[in-house]
Amino acid sequence: MTVTQQILTIGLCVLGTMSTRFLPFLVFSSKKPTPKYIQYLGKALPAAIFGMLVVYCLKNVNVLAGSHGLPELISILVVVALHLWKRQMLLSIAGGTVCYMLLVQLVF
Repeated sequence: MTVTQQILTIGLCVLGTMSTRFLPFLVFSSKKPTPKYIQYLGKALPAAIFGMLVVYCLKNVNVLAGSHGLPELISILVVVALHLWKRQMLLSIAGGTVCYMLLVQLVF
């Protein structure tokens, strides 16, 4: 990539990110109540994304080879325990990721 292409790529990424951040404030006025379907999406999408993340992370696990999926299973249990304990999705995801990385690098 040339320098010009790099600058254009970074600029487009910034534009895309900023437009997705500011667009909801422009579309939904603070003077009107938030539509019901947007409220529903706000409640339903975090769990759906979390489920999609679990499926994505486990799609290539082979229980018949290597560590038999033990690092993944232990990390899932850590995620569940952290989420039941603190009810914070970011902590659950980060804790499970750290647990998995430590298990893969140091134990299995």
